[in-house]
Amino acid sequence: MTQEQAVAAAEESGSAVEIYRQFRGLIVSGQLGANERLPTVRQTASDLGVAPGTAAKAYKMLEQEGLVVSRTAAGTRVAESAAVLPLPVMRLARELVETASVAGSSADDVVSVLRVLWSTASASSSAPGSSRG
Repeated sequence: MTQEQAVAAAEESGSAVEIYRQFRGLIVSGQLGANERLPTVRQTASDLGVAPGTAAKAYKMLEQEGLVVSRTAAGTRVAESAAVLPLPVMRLARELVETASVAGSSADDVVSVLRVLWSTASASSSAPGSSRG
């Protein structure tokens, strides 16, 4: 292997690790929910200006860590066990953030209201004689 090839291989490996870290961060922070589909390897490679093999290596690293599941027909999706929140909850949370932002609400106010609503819902669902659903 020439020095140029070695440098190119090291850069490709570094790019794969960086892509892996970006997706890992999105998954563990809850920005990508359970069963949410990742872009295709080709799309990721195109978007980030890397070789498809580099993106595939990053996806393989995510899969080996159990963060994603890859299936031929279904693509690569966030693993149920890796997600912080289920996909429907993530969708609603994103919608809430967008709506609150457009309305000019502060994140602190929205979180405060959510905490109160959560406490109220938790208290009423655990009250004697209450039933859900």
